[in-house]
Amino acid sequence: MSSIKGSHGGLTDFNIHHGFIEALIRGMRCSFLKDADYHHITQCENLEDVKLNLSETDYGDAVADMAVLTPSDLQAAAIQKLVTEFKYVRTQAVEPLSTFLDFITYEYMIENIMLLLKGALSGRDINELLAQCHPLGMFKDSTMRSIPTFEPNAKGFADLYQTVLVDTPVGPYFAMFLQESSSSMGGEVRNVIEEVEIEIIKSSLIKYWLEDFSQYVAKLGGDTAEIMGELLKVRADTNAINITLNSFGTPLNDPAMRSSDRKRLYPAVGHLYPSGTSMLTDVSNEEELGRVLALFPQYSSIWNVHAAGADKSIDDAFYERDVEALELAFEGQMHFGAFYAYVKLKEQEIRNLVWITECILQSQKDEIHKFVPVFSHHAPWRASAAKAR
Repeated sequence: MSSIKGSHGGLTDFNIHHGFIEALIRGMRCSFLKDADYHHITQCENLEDVKLNLSETDYGDAVADMAVLTPSDLQAAAIQKLVTEFKYVRTQAVEPLSTFLDFITYEYMIENIMLLLKGALSGRDINELLAQCHPLGMFKDSTMRSIPTFEPNAKGFADLYQTVLVDTPVGPYFAMFLQESSSSMGGEVRNVIEEVEIEIIKSSLIKYWLEDFSQYVAKLGGDTAEIMGELLKVRADTNAINITLNSFGTPLNDPAMRSSDRKRLYPAVGHLYPSGTSMLTDVSNEEELGRVLALFPQYSSIWNVHAAGADKSIDDAFYERDVEALELAFEGQMHFGAFYAYVKLKEQEIRNLVWITECILQSQKDEIHKFVPVFSHHAPWRASAAKAR
Protein backbone atom coordinates (compact mmCIF):
# COMPACT_ATOMS: atom_id res chain seq x y z
CA MET A 1 0.00 0.00 0.00
CA SER A 2 1.28 3.47 -0.89
CA SER A 3 2.54 5.64 1.95
CA ILE A 4 1.58 9.28 2.38
CA LYS A 5 4.19 11.88 1.46
CA GLY A 6 3.72 15.60 1.94
CA SER A 7 0.74 17.23 3.62
CA HIS A 8 -2.92 16.97 2.65
CA GLY A 9 -3.69 20.00 4.76
CA GLY A 10 -6.85 21.10 6.49
CA LEU A 11 -8.91 24.22 6.97
CA THR A 12 -5.92 26.29 8.00
CA ASP A 13 -3.24 25.11 5.55
CA PHE A 14 -4.81 23.22 2.59
CA ASN A 15 -4.53 26.29 0.36
CA ILE A 16 -0.84 26.66 1.17
CA HIS A 17 -0.12 23.30 -0.45
CA HIS A 18 -2.90 22.84 -3.01
CA GLY A 19 -4.87 26.08 -3.27
CA PHE A 20 -3.70 27.09 -6.76
CA ILE A 21 -4.26 23.69 -8.37
CA GLU A 22 -7.68 23.28 -6.71
CA ALA A 23 -8.71 26.71 -7.99
CA LEU A 24 -7.50 25.66 -11.43
CA ILE A 25 -9.58 22.46 -11.55
CA ARG A 26 -12.66 24.32 -10.32
CA GLY A 27 -12.15 26.95 -13.00
CA MET A 28 -11.93 24.16 -15.59
CA ARG A 29 -15.47 23.19 -14.63
CA CYS A 30 -16.58 26.06 -16.88
CA SER A 31 -15.32 24.11 -19.91
CA PHE A 32 -18.15 21.56 -19.80
CA LEU A 33 -20.81 21.81 -22.49
CA LYS A 34 -23.90 23.71 -21.41
CA ASP A 35 -27.53 22.68 -21.94
CA ALA A 36 -27.71 25.16 -24.83
CA ASP A 37 -24.67 23.53 -26.47
CA TYR A 38 -26.29 20.10 -26.32
CA HIS A 39 -29.51 21.56 -27.70
CA HIS A 40 -27.74 23.07 -30.69
CA ILE A 41 -25.65 19.97 -31.40
CA THR A 42 -28.62 17.59 -31.26
CA GLN A 43 -30.45 19.79 -33.78
CA CYS A 44 -27.67 19.42 -36.37
CA GLU A 45 -28.47 17.62 -39.61
CA ASN A 46 -24.89 16.59 -40.40
CA LEU A 47 -21.46 16.38 -38.80
CA GLU A 48 -20.24 19.55 -40.50
CA ASP A 49 -22.90 21.44 -38.54
CA VAL A 50 -21.72 19.69 -35.37
CA LYS A 51 -18.18 20.88 -36.04
CA LEU A 52 -19.44 24.43 -36.57
CA ASN A 53 -21.30 24.37 -33.24
CA LEU A 54 -18.35 22.83 -31.37
CA SER A 55 -16.07 25.56 -32.70
CA GLU A 56 -17.79 27.97 -30.29
CA THR A 57 -17.21 25.70 -27.27
CA ASP A 58 -14.10 24.59 -25.39
CA TYR A 59 -13.60 21.96 -28.09
CA GLY A 60 -13.05 24.63 -30.77
CA ASP A 61 -9.29 24.16 -31.03
CA ALA A 62 -9.61 20.34 -30.90
CA VAL A 63 -11.82 20.20 -34.02
CA ALA A 64 -10.38 23.20 -35.89
CA ASP A 65 -7.90 21.18 -37.95
CA MET A 66 -10.30 18.39 -38.87
CA ALA A 67 -11.08 18.46 -42.59
CA VAL A 68 -13.97 16.07 -42.01
CA LEU A 69 -15.35 15.38 -38.54
CA THR A 70 -16.04 11.74 -37.68
CA PRO A 71 -17.14 10.23 -34.34
CA SER A 72 -13.84 8.37 -33.93
CA ASP A 73 -11.73 11.44 -34.75
CA LEU A 74 -13.80 13.59 -32.41
CA GLN A 75 -13.38 11.03 -29.63
CA ALA A 76 -9.60 10.87 -30.14
CA ALA A 77 -9.29 14.68 -30.19
CA ALA A 78 -11.46 15.09 -27.08
CA ILE A 79 -9.49 12.45 -25.17
CA GLN A 80 -6.21 14.08 -26.17
CA LYS A 81 -7.54 17.43 -24.95
CA LEU A 82 -8.43 15.85 -21.60
CA VAL A 83 -5.00 14.23 -21.35
CA THR A 84 -3.25 17.54 -22.05
CA GLU A 85 -5.29 19.22 -19.30
CA PHE A 86 -4.66 16.39 -16.86
CA LYS A 87 -0.91 16.38 -17.48
CA TYR A 88 -0.75 20.14 -16.89
CA VAL A 89 -2.59 19.71 -13.60
CA ARG A 90 -0.23 16.87 -12.67
CA THR A 91 2.86 19.01 -13.28
CA GLN A 92 1.52 21.66 -10.89
CA ALA A 93 0.70 19.20 -8.10
CA VAL A 94 2.81 18.39 -5.05
CA GLU A 95 2.57 15.43 -2.68
CA PRO A 96 0.23 13.88 -1.70
CA LEU A 97 -1.96 15.22 -4.53
CA SER A 98 0.56 14.11 -7.17
CA THR A 99 0.33 10.50 -5.97
CA PHE A 100 -3.46 10.80 -5.88
CA LEU A 101 -3.43 11.89 -9.54
CA ASP A 102 -1.09 9.02 -10.38
CA PHE A 103 -3.62 6.61 -8.88
CA ILE A 104 -6.18 7.87 -11.41
CA THR A 105 -3.87 6.87 -14.27
CA TYR A 106 -3.30 3.33 -12.96
CA GLU A 107 -6.75 2.26 -14.15
CA TYR A 108 -5.85 3.22 -17.72
CA MET A 109 -2.51 1.45 -17.47
CA ILE A 110 -4.30 -1.76 -16.54
CA GLU A 111 -6.76 -1.36 -19.42
CA ASN A 112 -3.94 -0.73 -21.90
CA ILE A 113 -1.96 -3.77 -20.79
CA MET A 114 -5.05 -5.96 -21.04
CA LEU A 115 -5.83 -4.54 -24.48
CA LEU A 116 -2.33 -5.38 -25.70
CA LEU A 117 -2.42 -8.89 -24.22
CA LYS A 118 -5.83 -9.60 -25.69
CA GLY A 119 -4.71 -8.26 -29.06
CA ALA A 120 -1.57 -10.41 -28.95
CA LEU A 121 -3.70 -13.53 -28.41
CA SER A 122 -5.70 -12.74 -31.56
CA GLY A 123 -2.64 -11.78 -33.59
CA ARG A 124 -3.57 -8.14 -34.20
CA ASP A 125 -1.07 -5.56 -35.46
CA ILE A 126 0.87 -3.78 -32.72
CA ASN A 127 0.43 -0.34 -34.29
CA GLU A 128 -3.34 -0.84 -34.45
CA LEU A 129 -3.38 -1.83 -30.77
CA LEU A 130 -1.23 1.11 -29.68
CA ALA A 131 -3.58 3.50 -31.48
CA GLN A 132 -6.44 2.18 -29.32
CA CYS A 133 -4.58 2.55 -26.02
CA HIS A 134 -5.67 5.34 -23.70
CA PRO A 135 -3.05 8.14 -23.56
CA LEU A 136 -3.35 8.43 -19.77
CA GLY A 137 -2.16 4.84 -19.36
CA MET A 138 0.84 4.87 -21.68
CA PHE A 139 4.33 3.73 -20.71
CA LYS A 140 7.39 4.57 -22.78
CA ASP A 141 7.10 3.31 -26.36
CA SER A 142 9.60 0.48 -25.98
CA THR A 143 7.68 -0.90 -22.99
CA MET A 144 4.34 -0.70 -24.80
CA ARG A 145 5.72 -2.48 -27.85
CA SER A 146 7.34 -5.23 -25.78
CA ILE A 147 4.12 -6.25 -24.00
CA PRO A 148 2.46 -8.07 -26.95
CA THR A 149 5.72 -9.65 -28.17
CA PHE A 150 5.78 -12.34 -25.49
CA GLU A 151 4.47 -15.78 -26.38
CA PRO A 152 0.79 -16.27 -25.42
CA ASN A 153 1.53 -19.14 -23.06
CA ALA A 154 2.37 -19.63 -19.41
CA LYS A 155 6.11 -19.10 -19.79
CA GLY A 156 5.62 -16.06 -22.01
CA PHE A 157 3.27 -14.36 -19.55
CA ALA A 158 5.56 -15.14 -16.64
CA ASP A 159 8.50 -13.62 -18.50
CA LEU A 160 6.34 -10.58 -19.35
CA TYR A 161 5.73 -9.91 -15.68
CA GLN A 162 9.29 -10.57 -14.55
CA THR A 163 11.01 -8.47 -17.24
CA VAL A 164 8.50 -5.69 -18.04
CA LEU A 165 5.47 -5.32 -15.79
CA VAL A 166 7.39 -5.68 -12.52
CA ASP A 167 8.89 -2.23 -13.06
CA THR A 168 5.60 -0.47 -13.89
CA PRO A 169 3.40 1.33 -11.33
CA VAL A 170 0.79 -1.43 -11.66
CA GLY A 171 3.34 -4.20 -11.27
CA PRO A 172 2.37 -4.86 -7.61
CA TYR A 173 -1.20 -5.59 -8.71
CA PHE A 174 0.03 -8.22 -11.17
CA ALA A 175 2.17 -9.74 -8.43
CA MET A 176 -0.86 -9.92 -6.12
CA PHE A 177 -2.94 -11.56 -8.84
CA LEU A 178 -0.29 -14.14 -9.65
CA GLN A 179 0.26 -14.94 -5.98
CA GLU A 180 -3.45 -15.28 -5.19
CA SER A 181 -4.18 -17.34 -8.29
CA SER A 182 -1.19 -19.61 -7.72
CA SER A 183 -2.19 -20.23 -4.09
CA SER A 184 -5.79 -21.05 -5.00
CA MET A 185 -4.79 -23.37 -7.85
CA GLY A 186 -1.92 -25.00 -6.02
CA GLY A 187 0.37 -24.62 -9.03
CA GLU A 188 3.39 -22.61 -9.98
CA VAL A 189 3.00 -18.90 -10.57
CA ARG A 190 4.26 -19.17 -14.13
CA ASN A 191 1.38 -21.53 -15.04
CA VAL A 192 -1.42 -19.24 -13.91
CA ILE A 193 -2.15 -16.60 -16.54
CA GLU A 194 -2.61 -19.15 -19.32
CA GLU A 195 -5.48 -20.78 -17.47
CA VAL A 196 -7.81 -17.80 -17.02
CA GLU A 197 -9.57 -15.39 -19.34
CA ILE A 198 -8.08 -11.95 -19.98
CA GLU A 199 -11.24 -10.26 -18.67
CA ILE A 200 -10.94 -12.14 -15.37
CA ILE A 201 -7.36 -10.94 -15.03
CA LYS A 202 -8.49 -7.39 -15.76
CA SER A 203 -11.27 -7.58 -13.15
CA SER A 204 -8.78 -8.85 -10.57
CA LEU A 205 -6.33 -6.03 -11.28
CA ILE A 206 -9.06 -3.38 -11.11
CA LYS A 207 -10.12 -4.89 -7.78
CA TYR A 208 -6.60 -4.53 -6.36
CA TRP A 209 -6.38 -0.98 -7.71
CA LEU A 210 -9.70 0.00 -6.09
CA GLU A 211 -8.67 -1.48 -2.76
CA ASP A 212 -5.26 0.23 -2.86
CA PHE A 213 -6.76 3.57 -3.91
CA SER A 214 -9.39 3.33 -1.16
CA GLN A 215 -6.75 2.68 1.48
CA TYR A 216 -4.72 5.62 0.22
CA VAL A 217 -7.59 8.14 0.40
CA ALA A 218 -8.56 6.79 3.83
CA LYS A 219 -5.03 7.57 5.06
CA LEU A 220 -5.28 11.07 3.60
CA GLY A 221 -8.21 11.74 5.94
CA GLY A 222 -10.38 14.85 5.97
CA ASP A 223 -13.00 15.55 3.33
CA THR A 224 -10.94 13.64 0.75
CA ALA A 225 -11.39 10.41 2.71
CA GLU A 226 -15.13 11.02 3.00
CA ILE A 227 -15.94 12.26 -0.51
CA MET A 228 -13.44 10.26 -2.54
CA GLY A 229 -13.97 7.23 -0.34
CA GLU A 230 -17.67 7.31 -1.19
CA LEU A 231 -16.96 7.57 -4.92
CA LEU A 232 -14.66 4.55 -4.77
CA LYS A 233 -17.15 2.55 -2.71
CA VAL A 234 -19.83 3.13 -5.34
CA ARG A 235 -17.37 2.24 -8.10
CA ALA A 236 -16.49 -1.01 -6.30
CA ASP A 237 -20.18 -1.89 -5.89
CA THR A 238 -20.81 -1.22 -9.57
CA ASN A 239 -17.98 -3.59 -10.47
CA ALA A 240 -19.35 -6.31 -8.18
CA ILE A 241 -22.85 -6.03 -9.67
CA ASN A 242 -21.56 -6.04 -13.25
CA ILE A 243 -19.24 -9.00 -12.60
CA THR A 244 -22.18 -10.99 -11.24
CA LEU A 245 -24.53 -9.96 -14.05
CA ASN A 246 -22.00 -10.65 -16.80
CA SER A 247 -21.11 -14.05 -15.36
CA PHE A 248 -24.53 -15.51 -16.09
CA GLY A 249 -24.26 -18.00 -18.93
CA THR A 250 -20.49 -18.35 -18.50
CA PRO A 251 -18.30 -20.85 -16.59
CA LEU A 252 -17.97 -18.25 -13.80
CA ASN A 253 -21.60 -19.00 -12.89
CA ASP A 254 -20.94 -22.68 -12.27
CA PRO A 255 -21.46 -23.51 -8.56
CA ALA A 256 -17.79 -24.35 -7.99
CA MET A 257 -16.57 -21.22 -9.82
CA ARG A 258 -18.97 -18.90 -7.97
CA SER A 259 -17.41 -19.58 -4.57
CA SER A 260 -13.85 -19.50 -5.87
CA ASP A 261 -13.03 -17.48 -8.99
CA ARG A 262 -16.03 -15.14 -9.05
CA LYS A 263 -15.89 -14.44 -5.33
CA ARG A 264 -12.25 -13.37 -5.60
CA LEU A 265 -13.20 -10.71 -8.17
CA TYR A 266 -15.40 -8.78 -5.71
CA PRO A 267 -13.55 -5.77 -4.21
CA ALA A 268 -13.09 -5.81 -0.44
CA VAL A 269 -14.52 -2.30 -0.26
CA GLY A 270 -17.91 -0.71 -0.89
CA HIS A 271 -21.41 -0.60 0.53
CA LEU A 272 -22.03 -4.18 -0.59
CA TYR A 273 -18.94 -5.46 1.20
CA PRO A 274 -18.92 -7.76 3.10
CA SER A 275 -22.51 -8.92 3.53
CA GLY A 276 -23.69 -8.02 0.03
CA THR A 277 -20.74 -9.53 -1.80
CA SER A 278 -21.09 -12.66 0.33
CA MET A 279 -24.69 -12.99 -0.85
CA LEU A 280 -23.67 -12.28 -4.45
CA THR A 281 -21.41 -15.33 -4.29
CA ASP A 282 -24.50 -17.60 -4.19
CA VAL A 283 -26.45 -15.75 -6.91
CA SER A 284 -27.06 -17.87 -10.03
CA ASN A 285 -29.57 -15.83 -12.07
CA GLU A 286 -31.01 -12.35 -12.48
CA GLU A 287 -33.98 -13.04 -10.21
CA GLU A 288 -31.69 -13.94 -7.31
CA LEU A 289 -29.48 -10.93 -8.05
CA GLY A 290 -32.55 -8.70 -7.88
CA ARG A 291 -33.50 -10.09 -4.47
CA VAL A 292 -30.03 -9.34 -3.11
CA LEU A 293 -29.98 -5.79 -4.47
CA ALA A 294 -33.47 -5.16 -3.06
CA LEU A 295 -31.81 -5.18 0.36
CA PHE A 296 -29.72 -2.15 -0.64
CA PRO A 297 -31.95 0.86 -1.39
CA GLN A 298 -29.24 2.73 -3.32
CA TYR A 299 -29.11 -0.11 -5.87
CA SER A 300 -32.64 -1.50 -5.86
CA SER A 301 -33.97 1.39 -7.96
CA ILE A 302 -31.17 0.96 -10.49
CA TRP A 303 -31.87 -2.76 -10.72
CA ASN A 304 -35.57 -2.09 -11.22
CA VAL A 305 -34.68 -0.11 -14.35
CA HIS A 306 -32.88 -3.14 -15.73
CA ALA A 307 -35.56 -5.62 -14.64
CA ALA A 308 -38.34 -3.54 -16.22
CA GLY A 309 -36.70 -3.92 -19.62
CA ALA A 310 -37.12 -0.21 -20.35
CA ASP A 311 -35.25 1.76 -22.99
CA LYS A 312 -32.70 2.72 -20.34
CA SER A 313 -30.05 0.06 -19.72
CA ILE A 314 -28.46 -0.68 -16.34
CA ASP A 315 -25.29 0.98 -17.63
CA ASP A 316 -27.27 4.15 -18.35
CA ALA A 317 -28.70 4.05 -14.84
CA PHE A 318 -25.20 3.67 -13.39
CA TYR A 319 -23.96 6.57 -15.52
CA GLU A 320 -26.76 8.82 -14.23
CA ARG A 321 -25.99 7.88 -10.63
CA ASP A 322 -22.26 8.43 -11.19
CA VAL A 323 -22.74 11.84 -12.79
CA GLU A 324 -24.81 13.00 -9.82
CA ALA A 325 -22.17 11.84 -7.31
CA LEU A 326 -19.29 13.29 -9.34
CA GLU A 327 -21.02 16.65 -9.73
CA LEU A 328 -21.56 16.79 -5.97
CA ALA A 329 -17.81 16.26 -5.49
CA PHE A 330 -17.37 19.81 -6.83
CA GLU A 331 -19.61 21.26 -4.12
CA GLY A 332 -17.17 20.86 -1.23
CA GLN A 333 -13.76 22.47 -0.89
CA MET A 334 -10.29 21.53 0.32
CA HIS A 335 -10.36 17.93 -0.89
CA PHE A 336 -9.00 15.94 -3.83
CA GLY A 337 -12.30 14.43 -5.02
CA ALA A 338 -12.86 17.20 -7.57
CA PHE A 339 -9.77 16.08 -9.55
CA TYR A 340 -11.10 12.53 -9.95
CA ALA A 341 -14.58 13.90 -10.67
CA TYR A 342 -13.28 16.17 -13.43
CA VAL A 343 -11.65 13.29 -15.31
CA LYS A 344 -14.69 11.02 -15.03
CA LEU A 345 -17.19 13.75 -15.94
CA LYS A 346 -15.10 14.67 -19.00
CA GLU A 347 -15.18 11.00 -20.02
CA GLN A 348 -18.97 11.10 -19.76
CA GLU A 349 -19.06 14.24 -21.89
CA ILE A 350 -16.92 12.51 -24.53
CA ARG A 351 -19.31 9.53 -24.51
CA ASN A 352 -22.15 11.99 -25.05
CA LEU A 353 -20.44 13.58 -28.05
CA VAL A 354 -19.68 10.21 -29.63
CA TRP A 355 -23.29 9.07 -29.11
CA ILE A 356 -24.75 12.23 -30.61
CA THR A 357 -22.46 12.20 -33.65
CA GLU A 358 -23.09 8.50 -34.27
CA CYS A 359 -26.84 9.10 -34.14
CA ILE A 360 -26.53 11.95 -36.66
CA LEU A 361 -24.25 9.91 -38.91
CA GLN A 362 -26.64 6.94 -38.89
CA SER A 363 -29.80 9.08 -39.14
CA GLN A 364 -31.06 7.82 -35.78
CA LYS A 365 -32.41 11.13 -34.49
CA ASP A 366 -35.06 9.36 -32.39
CA GLU A 367 -32.24 7.95 -30.21
CA ILE A 368 -30.12 11.08 -30.03
CA HIS A 369 -31.28 12.28 -26.60
CA LYS A 370 -30.28 9.06 -24.82
CA PHE A 371 -27.20 10.50 -23.15
CA VAL A 372 -26.38 11.84 -19.68
CA PRO A 373 -25.49 15.57 -19.75
CA VAL A 374 -23.02 16.93 -17.21
CA PHE A 375 -23.90 19.83 -14.89
CA SER A 376 -27.28 20.07 -16.58
CA HIS A 377 -29.96 22.26 -15.03
CA HIS A 378 -32.48 19.67 -16.24
CA ALA A 379 -30.87 16.68 -14.52
CA PRO A 380 -33.58 14.64 -12.71
CA TRP A 381 -31.78 14.74 -9.36
CA ARG A 382 -31.21 18.52 -9.56
CA ALA A 383 -34.84 19.15 -10.56
CA SER A 384 -36.16 17.04 -7.68
CA ALA A 385 -33.90 18.88 -5.24
CA ALA A 386 -35.25 22.21 -6.46
CA LYS A 387 -38.83 21.03 -5.97
CA ALA A 388 -38.01 19.93 -2.43
CA ARG A 389 -36.94 23.47 -1.60
